[in-house]
Amino acid sequence: MDAVASQTCFQFQPNNLFIGTRPSTSLTLSPDSKNLRVIVSFKLNQHHHARASKICRRTITPLELSSSYHNLPASTLESGSCRAPLDEDLVLKNKSQDVGPHLSGRCIYLVGMMGSGKTTVGKVLSQVLGYSFCDCDSLIEEEVGGKSVADIFKHHGEVFFRDKETEALQKLSLMHRLVISTGGGAVTRPINWKYMHKGVSVWLDVPVEALAQRIAAVGTNSRPLLHNEAGDAYTQTFMRLSALFEERNEAYANANTRVSLENIAAKLGRKDVSSLSPTTIAIEALEQIEGFVKGEDGCYAGS
Repeated sequence: MDAVASQTCFQFQPNNLFIGTRPSTSLTLSPDSKNLRVIVSFKLNQHHHARASKICRRTITPLELSSSYHNLPASTLESGSCRAPLDEDLVLKNKSQDVGPHLSGRCIYLVGMMGSGKTTVGKVLSQVLGYSFCDCDSLIEEEVGGKSVADIFKHHGEVFFRDKETEALQKLSLMHRLVISTGGGAVTRPINWKYMHKGVSVWLDVPVEALAQRIAAVGTNSRPLLHNEAGDAYTQTFMRLSALFEERNEAYANANTRVSLENIAAKLGRKDVSSLSPTTIAIEALEQIEGFVKGEDGCYAGS
């Protein structure tokens, strides 16, 4: 049976207060109560005139609404929470409008293990920010006559590939308004961080188990550091990825920001990170970028 809740109407007319932004809402359900609580937070600008100066003070005012949820199914009640659907595209757009101007055209470098979704999330970010998207591996492939990364490793070796990778990152560091998907091993050379730190670097941190499932499902032929492994696809992929992650973990931590898919899933009450959409991950990436830029600019100095 569909959940049925009684409707509640309210009016809120504070004196001398002006609502400066759209309200944010959260919907929570408490198993030990018979009420559905809706928390509505308004950012309010209160203006005071003090002689020749005007001081603007922002406060957060929560409002609570209650309604009955007697007809909610037991499975929903036992979960302890009920989340209202959000328009992810709208949230992403609004967040990009908040963050974009403060990037000042700086490039965004996505780092992370192979299969972490750098290309997919990168394209979402580039579109919403009005940036161009660039895949560093694709640039290297073009530089070497159209050979695939796997063929470059096979015929020229990993050192040759890493040299080309550094050359590509050096060139990209001179550009602006790009979202760049880097190779999984780009973080292993300190010189590459010199170039990437000219922009904002974002680590997409995905559990190794999820990475192994993704890669094993599509095969490892395009992954030169994996495709020679024998045996069960998932087990061998998981073991090799675990070893690579141990080698690179500290290097990934050099990124300016970290987007943990486990943390996102926990906040949304999900157990499987594979259920997260690229848009959801992109929203979190912008949240983390915003926090980093605020720290740089002193909470958007001058804004």
